Amino acid sequence: MGSETTVRRPHPARTAEPSGPGEPGRTARKRRSESMRLGTLLIAPTVLVLAVVVAFPTLDAIRMSLFGQPGLDPDTGFVSDTEPFVGLDNYATILTDAGARFWNAFANTVFFTITSVALEAVIGVCMALIMHQALRGRALVRASILIPWAIPTAIVALLWRWIFNADGIANALLPGRVLWTTEGIQAMVAVIVADVWKTAPFVGLLVLAGLQLIPRETHEAAKVDGAGAWRRFWSITLPLVKPALLVALLFRILDALRVFDMPYVLIGPRKSSVETLSMLAHDEASNVRFGSGAAYAVLLFLFVVLVAFAFVKLLGADVVGDAEPRPTRRARRKARAPRRAEGSEP
Repeated sequence: MGSETTVRRPHPARTAEPSGPGEPGRTARKRRSESMRLGTLLIAPTVLVLAVVVAFPTLDAIRMSLFGQPGLDPDTGFVSDTEPFVGLDNYATILTDAGARFWNAFANTVFFTITSVALEAVIGVCMALIMHQALRGRALVRASILIPWAIPTAIVALLWRWIFNADGIANALLPGRVLWTTEGIQAMVAVIVADVWKTAPFVGLLVLAGLQLIPRETHEAAKVDGAGAWRRFWSITLPLVKPALLVALLFRILDALRVFDMPYVLIGPRKSSVETLSMLAHDEASNVRFGSGAAYAVLLFLFVVLVAFAFVKLLGADVVGDAEPRPTRRARRKARAPRRAEGSEP
């Protein structure tokens, strides 16, 4: 008789399985939890610094805006050395009794922001395209373009105040004689020109960083397909540089809404044609009306937060790049279905 070889199959209970069906999921969750804890520890110092330099002053400004001026109490007739609690009276006074000045400063701030940021976007993109070209002396061109951005704002305002003086260069080059630093629309034009001259290189610098990330092969392929310069710019360059441009515009919008030093130094305080919300808050605080000054600052803070939120939501929450789209609930259910089917097989 031939020998028979019996092949013994291992018992299912004794099979050496590395892990159960749910073990990969638990491992992934554990790694994600450890990664989140590590990330929390790494950003804790930054959060602490922000709490000290941002959160505390903001909360203190909100608290201060609820108090009035020390002095004669109309209810008791006594003079008080402490600031009385007035609640929301400062906000009500700003929006009613002092509403004309507030809404004038609000309109000046919005007009300045829209006009200056729009001009800076166009000029900044043109600067970036020039700096991106492989020209002889490109380093010198880049340095000369970025010089205005490196000069402090107060120095720039003094420089342009000399240019826009009654006997300055502006009136020497332009026909007529314009009093740029007095009340009127010409004062706002002077502030916008000076601000665009200083900050347009900032937009150009960020857009230049986006241009350098575009592969050269993309433009070469478009040239082969017969696309002209304008077509390549509109269909290739602008969409690919959009994340960097949006970041630059967001920074400039937030900065322009808080503008103070440029119109204050160039034109002067208490000029209704250029007075902004920041200048208004400073003027109230300078006259020892800290409660109303804090109320102006809080309103400006809320306006800036609202504009930033609307900008991010309307133009895309991912302002630093095209993030991978998040899968929908139905897509996640379909992705889990094959794994459940595999786990149920014997």
